[in-house]
Amino acid sequence: MSELTRNIVLNVNGTKQEITVPVRYTLADGLREVLDLTGTHLGCEHGFCGACTVLVDGRSVRSCLMLAVQADGCSVLTIEGLANADGSLSPLQQAFHEQHGLQCGFCTPGFLMTATELFSGNSNPTEEEIKEALSGNICRCTGYQGILEAMKQAALQSSGG
Repeated sequence: MSELTRNIVLNVNGTKQEITVPVRYTLADGLREVLDLTGTHLGCEHGFCGACTVLVDGRSVRSCLMLAVQADGCSVLTIEGLANADGSLSPLQQAFHEQHGLQCGFCTPGFLMTATELFSGNSNPTEEEIKEALSGNICRCTGYQGILEAMKQAALQSSGG
């Protein structure tokens, strides 16, 4: 380990990971380059688009704005961690698939992670709450209607409807 690298410990998608990262690496860089978890996408790299959203200790974070060393000791949930244990799609992922909320797929991980945070605190959000939660994510394909419908479907399913 040099002054330019640090050893950190992350709990990523339920698995403890001890890694060495350059101190300049963002969390997104650490996930993609060191752990080979390439589902986290880098869009604008300024925190505007939300494509790099992951959950750190249950809260959504723009992984392009957080240094990997700042996440030392934290639990990180990425898009790779959303699927069911058998590899099948989670209900939220399935709703995005069924409602054509995927578009080109580049922004999808960020939307799904933001949606996961919303549903963790509110299993039956209103349409306005969904729109507010997703307002920080940008879909360059402008597929917002499909994304909104997917979220509404997931909310309906989670409420037993």
